Amino acid sequence: MEKSTISKAKKIASWIIASLLTAMFLFSASGKLFFHPEQMEQMHLGSWRVIIGIGEISSALLFLIPVTNVYGTLLLSSYMGGAIILHMTGGMSIGLPSLFLILIWIVGFLRNPELLKIQVG
Repeated sequence: MEKSTISKAKKIASWIIASLLTAMFLFSASGKLFFHPEQMEQMHLGSWRVIIGIGEISSALLFLIPVTNVYGTLLLSSYMGGAIILHMTGGMSIGLPSLFLILIWIVGFLRNPELLKIQVG
C-alpha cells in the first residue's frame, strides 16, 4: 500500500482533532485510574479499571504518533465500540461515544487516505 500525500489543511485539521481526542482519552483514563474509580465499580468493571485505563492511554498515544496512528485508530475504534455496547446495556445514551468514534475515523482517514482504497479479494 503506497502512502498518499495529504493537503496542509487536512494535516492541520487532523492534528488538531487528534490532539483534542488524545487529551480527552488521557483525561478519561486518569479519572478511571486516580480520581473516580467508583464509576467503574458502578459499571461492575472495578477490577478491570487499571487494565482499561492503561489500554486507553496506550491506544491514545499510538493514535497521536504519526508512525503508529493506524494502530491507534484500530485500538480506539475497538475501545469506543466497547463503550457503545456498555452504554447500550446500561441504558445510557450512545451519542457521545458514537461521536468520538466518528471523529477517530475521520482523523484516521484524513491521515491515511489510502485506507479508503483498500480492496478485499
